[in-house]
Amino acid sequence: MFSPHLPESDLFKTVLKPLLEDFQYWFERSQSLLENHEIEFLGAERQADLLARVKHAQQEVKTAQMLLDMTDGQVGVETSVLVPWHHLVTECWQVSIRYRLEHTTE
Repeated sequence: MFSPHLPESDLFKTVLKPLLEDFQYWFERSQSLLENHEIEFLGAERQADLLARVKHAQQEVKTAQMLLDMTDGQVGVETSVLVPWHHLVTECWQVSIRYRLEHTTE
């Protein structure tokens, strides 16, 4: 998951830190939507699954943030870890957009 002692620590601080913050922001928004609204088109089981995946990703991002901070930017995150987070954020955006579209026309 992490690559220690890479020389690009400034790059990690400049790019990775804000990226991880963005992931946390969108996962928090998604968690709020999924916990506070019934998403009819998902159904209860799919909604619960999506919420569980969001919470799991939040913990992973939090761990990455802590390691980045604790090592003063000497730790990176593999692309193979970032890609699933990106896909999950995209999935959450799609759910959010559809939910809002369905509820603004009522």
